[in-house]
Amino acid sequence: MNWQAITFDWNQVRAFLATLEEGSLSAAARALNLTQPTLGRQVAALETELGVTLFERAGRKVVPTPAALEIAEHVRDMGEAAARFSLAANGQSQSIEGEVKISASEIYSMVILPDLIEHLRAEHPGIVIDIVATNALSDLRSREADIAIRNAEPSDPDLIARKMGNQAGGLFASPAFVAKYGPFRSVDDLAGVPFIGVGDEGQFLTALNARGVPVTEASIVAKSTNHLVHWELTKRGLGIGANGSGMAAMSDEVVPILSDVLTFEFPVWLVAPRELKTNRRVRLVFDALARHLTKLQAADRKLHKSA
Repeated sequence: MNWQAITFDWNQVRAFLATLEEGSLSAAARALNLTQPTLGRQVAALETELGVTLFERAGRKVVPTPAALEIAEHVRDMGEAAARFSLAANGQSQSIEGEVKISASEIYSMVILPDLIEHLRAEHPGIVIDIVATNALSDLRSREADIAIRNAEPSDPDLIARKMGNQAGGLFASPAFVAKYGPFRSVDDLAGVPFIGVGDEGQFLTALNARGVPVTEASIVAKSTNHLVHWELTKRGLGIGANGSGMAAMSDEVVPILSDVLTFEFPVWLVAPRELKTNRRVRLVFDALARHLTKLQAADRKLHKSA
């Protein structure tokens, strides 16, 4: 390797990559836990070192120049290599004390993970669980999370995934809503009834239409990509909403709608980077979470059958 050719400062490259990914100096500074002036100086120093302009200002945003886009691929490779280095180094630790970051949907984060933390605190008080409550897919290879609960099989071969089975779900509404718009004896009775949209509205409507539910865009009276907001709107009686059967059974503010014919199933996957499975602390939490999900799904199936 030509060591003399490597003259840049990694901190400057990291500042450039963060700015490129985040779209602004302020956002990049927050991501790296730096002050904006410090990050700006690092980017400017890299521009001086390379002899090129990397960003043009566009209001509060910054726009990468052609030169920046040209070197971006190489810089991303460096960032991924640095992340793998950190993962490998951290994976050597056999300590069960420390932080484990779990990424899960907002509903899972609120309903499932608190019980897991309570159990872990009793047996392993040195473990701190950091919950990343998001409906977006966290980038596990970049260490946005150590473990993720997902509803789709990961395609990345460098991730370890364990399918935990399928979760049953359905449609629900408040008793007052059913009294006003019901009774609902068949899917045809749902024509013209208000619905609460969630996530991708097109996918939501397509899934319902595929099951014969006569719902249209005009049926959606409110919507939110936030599942907790969606569920609150449902409980308030503003429309029919969707959720897992087990989670709905935990609330006395909703009742199932046509649960004998409108049952939906979606897979539940537990995912972690391959390197992190060598970490005793993460492996312990991964296995504990797998056991916890297995118990919850058994209870979920029992509740659904009795609904």
